[in-house]
Formats: sequence, structure tokens, C-alpha cells
Amino acid sequence: MEKKVNINVRWVQLVVGVIVLLFAGIIYAWSILNAPLKNEFGWNAAQLGLNFTITVSLFCIGGFISGLISKKTTPMLRLLIGAVLFFAGFLIASQMGNSIAVLYLSYGVLAGLGIGFVYNTIIGVVSAWFPDKRGLASGLMLMGFGLNSILIGKIADAYIKMENVGWRTTYIVLAIITTVIFIIAAFIIKNPPAGAVFPAPKGAASKDQGDVKALEIPPLQMIKRASFWQLFIFFILLASVGSASISFAKNIITDAGAADTFAVTMVGLISIGNGLGRLVSGWLFDNIGRRKTQFVTSAVAIVAPLVVVLALVTHSLGIAITGLILCYISYGFAPTGSTAFIGAFFGQKNFSMNLGILNLQLILTSFAATLAGSLKVATGSFVSMYIILAAFSVVGLVLNIFIKKP
Repeated sequence: MEKKVNINVRWVQLVVGVIVLLFAGIIYAWSILNAPLKNEFGWNAAQLGLNFTITVSLFCIGGFISGLISKKTTPMLRLLIGAVLFFAGFLIASQMGNSIAVLYLSYGVLAGLGIGFVYNTIIGVVSAWFPDKRGLASGLMLMGFGLNSILIGKIADAYIKMENVGWRTTYIVLAIITTVIFIIAAFIIKNPPAGAVFPAPKGAASKDQGDVKALEIPPLQMIKRASFWQLFIFFILLASVGSASISFAKNIITDAGAADTFAVTMVGLISIGNGLGRLVSGWLFDNIGRRKTQFVTSAVAIVAPLVVVLALVTHSLGIAITGLILCYISYGFAPTGSTAFIGAFFGQKNFSMNLGILNLQLILTSFAATLAGSLKVATGSFVSMYIILAAFSVVGLVLNIFIKKP
């Protein structure tokens, strides 16, 4: 039975979703948060890069589990689970000694799982309120997720450098504030009422959704379709560019000749590209459709790493910053594309579970950071890594041509 709902209620859900993901995006401030650990414990780029890999991997697993239990649990319960895991992870990390295994288990496993629970719940629930503006809604939420580095990360860096505060206290404060935000959201975020009627999609979004609106494909059937695996591989190749850049943005900027303080400021400013990519790609999906947006995405992903290579070879700070901004923008296209394709290709009934499965590609993507760190240790430069990333993007462009609607 159809039910009329107060259309303004969904905007409250969206605003809360943006705020929650802004704080959950602490995962993207790793290049800032890892600096004091390198200084105090002497851990190298490869070791710290592995923590980012573990964090992203467990983020994906957390999202997968959240999607798996989404039909049998409430958004409140899943958000509270995420809050507890995140708090435990950061609190333990704040107390660790010179044991990188503790970092991996606390920050990587516990906090990663918690953020995964929160992310999947927020994206799945809030997107359901916007069938007519799915690209805009997901783009705004994911923009918040990507802007953490410039907003929360920059503040955290300032407190880390204060002698009377330091990184341990900063980690504790981040744990408390972020957990409180998650708990408050748990009492606000709710699924749309059964039978709720929303405005119909317009423009390109209407055409895209109309092509597949009758399809409601469950997870087991989804993973048997070629279109799913084409998307899975494409997003691995695309997101690898951003994964490596997010982990080592500060290092690349200092390699190009910047001072440490300036590099931290630039990491924050560059992260705008991540948020901008998410917002712009959401707008593009709604207005020019999936197909054209995917080709724009591939073009940016090919150019971005090549610009970084040029910057590292010429030691040009300006070119380095430009290249990293493009890398962040291309990375921002990935999560918005994932949500758009899952909804359009496989339907809304199993959206959370299907999105959790597709996002498992980030486990493989995260190894780009580990590889980048290892190549840096072996060669003393990130040049070879970014040549590899450019090649990935070219393969992604070719694959893009063969991605077809179910």
C-alpha cells in the first residue's frame, strides 16, 4: 500500500548522513595520523602503508557484514555496533607501545570494521530516501566522507603537534567525539516507511533507472553476472590511483620539495578533490547518465598519475599538487559510481548487501598503498608506482567499453 510521507524528513536524514560520514572519513586522514608514529617508533613507509591496507580491508568486511545482517537488524543496532568497534580501536591505538601488531589490530581491524558498519548503514538507508536524486544524495554523503582530511584531519594534526596534547590524547579525543556522533545518528537514521512514495527520477537518471527498474537481483545471482565482475575489476583499477595517493600524499609533496608544515596543509586542501569528485560524479550520473560519466572517470584516472610522475621527475611542487588533486578526484568518482551502478543494475531491494559485496574490491585496491610503500623503500621514489597506476587506468578504460546493462 502506498503511503505519503513528509518529503522534508528525508533531508534531515541526508544532513545527518553527511555529518556522520564526515567523521567516519577519518580513514582518509591516515597520511596525517601516521606521522607521529613514524617519528616515535621508527616504522617505515611499507609498515605504515600495510596498516592502511588492513584498515581498508576490514572497512570492506565491516560493510559486507553490515549488508549481510541489514534485513534482520535495525539501522540503530548496526550504527551502535560500528560506534563500539571504532571507539575500542582508537582507544587501544592511543595506548600502544612499540608494537606495530597492536596498531594493526586496533586501528586496522577494530576501527576499520566499525567504519565499515557505519558507512554501509548510512549509504544504504539514506540513499533509499532519494530514488529521484540518488546521485546527488550519495555524492553529498561521500563528499563528507572524503573531506575529513581537510576538516577533522587538519585539526587533529594541530593538536598532535602541541606539546601538552600529542598524538595519544588526540587519538582519544577523536575516539570520543566520533563515537558520540555515531551514537546520536543511531537514534535518528531510519529506513523509509514501507510503501512510501517519492518523486520520480528525471532526466538521464530517469532513463538509466527506467532501463532496469524491473530488476531486483539478489546477491547470489548478482555475482554470477559478467556485468558485476566487470564493475568489480574496473573499480579496483580506478580506486588504486586514489588509494596510493591518500596513503602517501604528504610524502609525495615533501619529495617534490615542500616543507613538512606546508605538506600537511596541502594534504588537507588536496582532499577537497576527493569530496569534489564524489559530488561532481553524483551530479554527472544524474544529468548525463552512467555511460558518459564512466568515460569521464577513466580519462581523469589516466591523466592523474601521469601528472604525478611528471612532478616527481621535474621536482615541481605545483605539478605535484595538481596531480594529487586529480588523483583524489578520480578516487572520489569510485564510491559514487559503485552506489549508482549497484542500484541501477541490481535494484534497491538488496542494495545494502549488494553494495557490501561490490565494495570488497577495496580490499584488493588497498594493496596499492602497500605496493607504493614497498616500491618507495626499494627505489627511493614513487615514480614506478605511478607509472603502474597509469597502466591500470588504461586497462580500466578498455574494460569500461564492455560494461553492459544486465
